[in-house]
Amino acid sequence: MENEIVKKGKLVIVRHQESEWNKLGQWTGSRDVHLTEDGFAKSKELGELVKDICFDKAFASMQVRSIETLSSILSVCMADSVLPTEHVSALNERDYGDYTGKNKWDMETEIGEDEFNKIRRGWDVPVPNGESLKMVYERAVPFFVEVIVPLINSGKNILIVSHGNTIRALMKYIEKIKDEDISNVEMLFSDIVIYDLDNEGYMINKEIRSLKNQ
Repeated sequence: MENEIVKKGKLVIVRHQESEWNKLGQWTGSRDVHLTEDGFAKSKELGELVKDICFDKAFASMQVRSIETLSSILSVCMADSVLPTEHVSALNERDYGDYTGKNKWDMETEIGEDEFNKIRRGWDVPVPNGESLKMVYERAVPFFVEVIVPLINSGKNILIVSHGNTIRALMKYIEKIKDEDISNVEMLFSDIVIYDLDNEGYMINKEIRSLKNQ
């Protein structure tokens, strides 16, 4: 029927689980680092939390920790079917430039808590030879609007597995978070965020599912 209303799909966002460098407290950024054993296990636990959702397509970054997390989730929640997946650089983690590989907590001691928090959480705070959160937003959000939103509007349930800063950039757009408030936003490893969106990709409803005892 021409006037048939298409029910919108849901957007499900997951952060990659613990990588080898996460465990050591090192800034990973654009470096490719595998998940730990615990990272693989927690990814499968997250898969249990979304077994009630029938996904139509999944997206991950080009980075191995994101890809491994996605594969582990799908091995549980989509075990009986093959899901179309796509790996895209727009969903890659923030490039920490010269800070890549440095221990976060040593850096906090070296540069002071205020400056450390600005670098880690601020909106337009670049690092030497790296990216600011604003720069991540400028590559991630156009991809989201041009590729993901039309799929949601056509009734598809979409899973995105990405990284802390990239997800924060997407949340800034989806939830219309102000520049000065983004420093208060964090995407936890143990959380799954499920959105209902309007036609432009802005939030109508938000649900959070979390692993127990995390």
